[in-house]
Amino acid sequence: MIRTTRRLVRLVVALALLVAGGCATVQPWDRDLLAEKKMSFNPMPMILAVDEHIYFSKEASMGGIDVAGGGCGCN
Repeated sequence: MIRTTRRLVRLVVALALLVAGGCATVQPWDRDLLAEKKMSFNPMPMILAVDEHIYFSKEASMGGIDVAGGGCGCN
């Protein structure tokens, strides 16, 4: 019983250290590089392409997600 508790505690501590190690401060001049489209996590590019096509078709504006403004002229 004590062994399983110790293992569980070690596992939780290891996971906490792993998660804390993933945190980083990004400088303002580096944010433009991280905001590029190639830096986004996209596990299914074809589904994303179809979703973006539907979005900008419904919004009546070219670009949809990546371009500011909409088709209604209310911006």
